[in-house]
Amino acid sequence: MSDNKHYPKLKNELRRGVLILAVLSELRVEHYGYSLRKSLLNKGLEIDEGTLYPLVRRLETQSLLTSEWREEANRKKRFYRLSDNGKSTLEQLIKDWKDVEDALNKIIE
Repeated sequence: MSDNKHYPKLKNELRRGVLILAVLSELRVEHYGYSLRKSLLNKGLEIDEGTLYPLVRRLETQSLLTSEWREEANRKKRFYRLSDNGKSTLEQLIKDWKDVEDALNKIIE
């Protein structure tokens, strides 16, 4: 780990944009909040509730997600999935991510 006192903040800034791509990608399959968080964690990306829920609400406000309340196991849960706009936006973001990744690999090698 770096001795730089600014490292934690820089790491968080780096993760912030990646979280949007991860959440949109994961919501190609329907999830409720906890199952989304658990699925991301199982794939190696930890995200706390205080970050995830505001992000999901913002993505829904931006018309990238749709949601509906349903009862499951005697509890009401809000299920999220990509909207049509979210699907096309995700496709473009994945392309953009790959372009940035290719450029960065050339720069950092």
